[in-house]
Amino acid sequence: MIRQRLLTLGSGNSSTNSLYSFRYFTSSSYLCDKATIGGSLGSESNRTHYSSEKETHFGYETVSEQEKAHKVKAVFENVAKTYDIMNDVMSIGIHRVWKDIFIQRLGPGNRTKLIDVAGGTEFSTNQRPENEVEAMQQAASESNPQPPKTYENTLTRSVLVCDINPKMLDVGKERSKTILTHCQRNRIDWMEGDAENLPTIPDNSFDAYTIAFGIRNCVHVDKVLEEAYRIIRPGGRFMCLEFSHVTNPAVKWAYDQYSFQMIPVMGQIIAGDWDSYQYLVESIRKFPNQEEFKSMIEQVGFRFTSYEDLSFGVATIHTGFKI
Repeated sequence: MIRQRLLTLGSGNSSTNSLYSFRYFTSSSYLCDKATIGGSLGSESNRTHYSSEKETHFGYETVSEQEKAHKVKAVFENVAKTYDIMNDVMSIGIHRVWKDIFIQRLGPGNRTKLIDVAGGTEFSTNQRPENEVEAMQQAASESNPQPPKTYENTLTRSVLVCDINPKMLDVGKERSKTILTHCQRNRIDWMEGDAENLPTIPDNSFDAYTIAFGIRNCVHVDKVLEEAYRIIRPGGRFMCLEFSHVTNPAVKWAYDQYSFQMIPVMGQIIAGDWDSYQYLVESIRKFPNQEEFKSMIEQVGFRFTSYEDLSFGVATIHTGFKI
C-alpha cells in the first residue's frame, strides 16, 4: 500500500516475516489474581514490589518506583474511555497503519498461539483492525477465507490479552462484543496481570509475544523483557511496537513542536486531561533509543534482533527470537 511505503521512509533495520503453527490456548490456570494499586500481582511470594526509595522517572519528573506505578495506573484509568479516540486524533489515524505493518511483520499463521501484553482497550468501534489482536484475527481469516465449519476449527488462532489495568480491559471486552462474532470472542482470553511478573504463566508457553505502545510505561523494562523471554517457547518471537527517537533534524523539530505544543492541548479538549498527555509526550523522550533498546532485548537472551523505523522513527518495531 502506498501509505505504508510512505510511513517506512527513513526506516532502519527491517524485521523478517515469520509464520507460526500453534494450538488454541484457553485455560483458567492462566487467570491471574487482581493487581493492586501498588503494582503488586499474585500471591505474596510472587508479587512485584516497587520500592518507595529507589528512584525512576515519570516523564521528566523524578519519582520513586512505587509512585510511578501509582501514577501510571492513574493515567490509564483516566484515559481508558477516550484512549482510542485520542490515538486517532493525535496520529491522524496513522497508528492504525503502524499496527497493520506490525502484524504483517509477525505474519501469524492460522493456528497462532500469542500473548498480547499491555493489550489496552483492544478494539475500535469500526471494522478496521484496531491493534494486533483484531488484525491478527483478520489476517489469519484472510489466509483461510472459508475454513471448514468444525469444532476443531474454532479452537485456533488464539490470543491471550494481558493488561495490568482493569479499566482498560473492561473497555476492550465491551468493544469486542460489537466487533467480533461469538466464535471469534471464544478465541480470546483476558487476563489482568503485570508484565514484569506473570507467575501463573508457565515457562515456554507462547510462540509469539507482542506488546504495542506499552513497555515504556513499565517501571522495570528489563524485567518485562526477562519475563517475555521466559514465557516464549524456543523458536518463538518477541515483537514490540513502541514510540522511539527521530534522528532527522528537520523532522525532529516539527515532531517536537507538535508533541509539546499540541498533544496536551488536544488531551485537555477531548479527554479533559492535560497531565496524562503531557506525560505521554515526556515518556517517549525518556525511553531508550533504537540501538539502546535493541541491546536491552539482546541482554536477556533474544537473538537475531532487529528493528524497523516507521515514520522516520516516530514509532519503531523491535523483534527478537528465543533460540
